[in-house]
Amino acid sequence: MNETLAGWLQILALMAALALSYRPLGDYLAHCLTSTRHLRAERLVYRAGGVRPDTDQTWPVYVRSVLAFSLVSVVFLYAFLRLQNHLPLSLGRGPVTPDQSFNTAVSFVTNTNWQSYAGERTMGHLVQMAGLAVQNFVSAAVGVAVVAALIRGFTRERTDRVGNFWVDLTRLVVRVLLPIAFVFALVLAAGGVIQNLHGDQTLTTISGGLQTITGGPVASQEAIKELGTNGGGFYNANSAHPFENPTGLTNLIEIYLMLVIAVCLPRTFGAMTGDRRQGYAILAVMALLWAASVAVVTADELHSVSSTAGHAAGGMMEGKEQRLGVWASALFAVSTTLTSCGAADSAHDSYTPGGGGLLIFNMMLGEIAPGGTGSGLYGMLILAVVTVFVAGLMVGRTPEYLGKKLGSREIKFASLYILTTPAVALTGAGIAMALPGERASMANPGPHGFSEVLYAFASAANNNGSAFAGLSSDTVWYNTALGLVMLTGRLLPMVFVLALAGSLAAQRTVPVTAGTLPTHRPQFVGLLTAVILVVVGLTYFPALALGPLAEGLR
Repeated sequence: MNETLAGWLQILALMAALALSYRPLGDYLAHCLTSTRHLRAERLVYRAGGVRPDTDQTWPVYVRSVLAFSLVSVVFLYAFLRLQNHLPLSLGRGPVTPDQSFNTAVSFVTNTNWQSYAGERTMGHLVQMAGLAVQNFVSAAVGVAVVAALIRGFTRERTDRVGNFWVDLTRLVVRVLLPIAFVFALVLAAGGVIQNLHGDQTLTTISGGLQTITGGPVASQEAIKELGTNGGGFYNANSAHPFENPTGLTNLIEIYLMLVIAVCLPRTFGAMTGDRRQGYAILAVMALLWAASVAVVTADELHSVSSTAGHAAGGMMEGKEQRLGVWASALFAVSTTLTSCGAADSAHDSYTPGGGGLLIFNMMLGEIAPGGTGSGLYGMLILAVVTVFVAGLMVGRTPEYLGKKLGSREIKFASLYILTTPAVALTGAGIAMALPGERASMANPGPHGFSEVLYAFASAANNNGSAFAGLSSDTVWYNTALGLVMLTGRLLPMVFVLALAGSLAAQRTVPVTAGTLPTHRPQFVGLLTAVILVVVGLTYFPALALGPLAEGLR
């Protein structure tokens, strides 16, 4: 089949699968988050944890629950990694070093899954299954729980309650993530992804040499890795490894998994607010940004003027799997950087200046198109609040969004949310470039080397986890610095989101009038898209000018 036709067909097939999932999954998520009925398995969890499931929490209590759960999870996972050599199924792996244990524990708890180690050579099976995979489930559920609290802030009035974190967390894991991950683990295993408990096996190659191959429970972890937009690979090569992603079909399934929950959450938003048109408007912005990014990255990788060899090969194939090609690799790269996934089926460091620069920019957008599980929607809603405020300034009236007035308190929370991520990302990159020892970790000099550092901190701050691969980040300084950036970039924005939810829930809903800005029409979609691009462009443009833009011009 012609490569161009095959590329278009896989994009259309992906869009069709997501469209078919939008309504049923979105409505099911809304049902899970609003139902008053508790399953028997859930009641057992509540009883074990001393949770009163029918009692809602105020936003400060919800915040404390999120922070306590996350920080306790970091401690437990850190201990798991440090004590690995004493655990069964360790495969003879030793304890992970303190700085790498800190980095990895923070990474998986914050849904970042940044990996400065080779998974198959560092982690035993029990740590992979009971440590890392468990965090893949619960960190994804935390993101959806936070956006559920924000939606309740819009729908409730004259109350200080935004839901119960422990109920939201339990329901999302038991009713949503576990069933879907189980089904798709079987699908991936049927597609050739391995699933076993084998250790290291030394085999003789065709040429007569010896090669050590590590087996493991890959399919079960691959499913939740993509579904929860986690991204951590069982193998160092991540989704470029044939044991994780053997065919073009499994590649398409993995892209679908990383997008599906984030794409369906706008439907959940519309269902919970009682106006599904609002969900369609948010989805339209997400789809517009995603489609534009896919088009630009694919075109740049196919027709870049920066490489004569790339033209001769029919596209920039360096760093890409031959069995997948340019189209599938670009589609995967765009989808993983526009979500908080971080999985990779190609080396982003090998992309053209334009293609690689846009992948960085995708993360700098805040990963909102469609974004991570939960984090994409609450990031988009924060920007919608800012957009409504800007529109209100234009017409000289108090801005309102979904019946709630947006005063100085609400805008302060939204502004702090928007400023947090770029502040920690750019500060971290700036410090790294100021230290001679840390600059030595760059594999390339000049603008491309700076892009490697910028990509690393943008990925950590936005809880993405993918890397440019040219940066030697397994050092004490990088493990510690990136861990702190991941922790700040995940938890501090959540505090501002939940504070905004509490502020909105305390208000009285105001009726729609002739002067109310319609937030479900194409004009609002265009205005929101423009605000996103302007806010991100003004924040990150100087850094991008020093990296991918300078490299492209040179």
